[in-house]
Amino acid sequence: MRAAIKGAMLAACLLIAVAVPARAALEADFKAAYAAAEAAEKEAGALRNQWITAEAQLKAAKQAADKGDFDTATASAREAEALAKASIFQATSEKERWKDAEIH
Repeated sequence: MRAAIKGAMLAACLLIAVAVPARAALEADFKAAYAAAEAAEKEAGALRNQWITAEAQLKAAKQAADKGDFDTATASAREAEALAKASIFQATSEKERWKDAEIH
């Protein structure tokens, strides 16, 4: 009986030892993705073309991270970055595209 309890305790300790670095890695991934999304959103703001959807994804990422759900938080941060980059592309391409329009 004692051996079974010791075995269970050892298994629990190993599980915790493995889970802590994994959580730290997930948190580090989130922080990197969130920083990239914030930088892209800041650039979109400088171009005066921030999208509400990007802001919503950043907020969702922060909320998920606060709850400890770093998988969801990272996915939301990456989506926010993609949306911000799309808004940057829109702003820069439309800045020149108007010249291509034929004015009658």
